[in-house]
Amino acid sequence: MAITVTDQAAIQVKEMMKEEEEGVRLRFGIKGGGCSGLSYSIGFDYEVNEELDMVDDINGIPVVIYKQDIPIIEGTTIDFKQNMMGGGFSIDNPNAMVSCGCGSSFKAKEREGSPEKC
Repeated sequence: MAITVTDQAAIQVKEMMKEEEEGVRLRFGIKGGGCSGLSYSIGFDYEVNEELDMVDDINGIPVVIYKQDIPIIEGTTIDFKQNMMGGGFSIDNPNAMVSCGCGSSFKAKEREGSPEKC
């Protein structure tokens, strides 16, 4: 399992998935961009490419991750926190060397054999 989805995040994702069509999966990954070089990509997807994607059931949620992203997001935890101002997802990536103030972009630690993503 490349990532962890906390119980609180799983509750929120499952609630959101109820509004989607059958066969929907949570897609998590990274993309180039953001003020720190990379940003997280999270959303729903119905398509899976068996050659390029890894599919796993994480805390009761079908999750799709682009295989090339795994070295950069390995060990990441997706959580959901509720407070008086509302709530939102937070991402804790142990491979992030630098994160920006907005919390949605980061620079990955250099890892031997890691693909360039920018």
